[in-house]
Amino acid sequence: MKSTRTPRVKICCIGSVEEAALAVECGASALGLVSHMPSGPGVISDELIAEIAALVPPAIGTFLLTSRQSVREIVAQQRSCRTNTIQICDHLTSGTHRELKEALPGISVVQVVHVTGPKSVEEAGRLASSVDAILLDSGNQKLAVKELGGTGRTHDWSLSRMIRERIGIPLFLAGGLTPENVGQAVEEVGPFGLDVCSGVRTEGKLDAAKLKRFFSAVGGAADQT
Repeated sequence: MKSTRTPRVKICCIGSVEEAALAVECGASALGLVSHMPSGPGVISDELIAEIAALVPPAIGTFLLTSRQSVREIVAQQRSCRTNTIQICDHLTSGTHRELKEALPGISVVQVVHVTGPKSVEEAGRLASSVDAILLDSGNQKLAVKELGGTGRTHDWSLSRMIRERIGIPLFLAGGLTPENVGQAVEEVGPFGLDVCSGVRTEGKLDAAKLKRFFSAVGGAADQT
């Protein structure tokens, strides 16, 4: 069964108050604010994340992308950054998602699953009961220097669709999305939301023309499903 609604769009790797305003003006439902990562683009300070989050309209999701793996550390970071959503980009190694949600009532918790093969379908299925949404990306946590997002690569969307059909919570699709391929992604996966970083940037800067093409392609794809 295909999705019949227009997916929400999260613009990730927001680097300034000005980029946040441009993304919202173009139609973003959520913004990704990247804290310290072992690799990848878009990292900004926790202080700047807090500044941007404080200025974003309340209806817009502000996602704190964290590589921290301890619930205690994630709670402390969110209380400093004051975003309304936490995006956990790695595995929790200390504490549980339930403990995180209990410590931060009213804050949404999104767990990233890096789609590397059939085991990712099982992983997403296990996690779905503990979080508010799953975000599928194209990183690899097993590399010597972990890739936790921002790779600019697509992954196997047939696995993404299997996950979407298996879980009963919202699913965001990330990884190598562009104005040129996002229509196909919407058709093949039927996600609740889309997450894009490099595909709407030119030389690292958010590009208004690419943003508009991306949103136009998303709307066109949704009309055909």
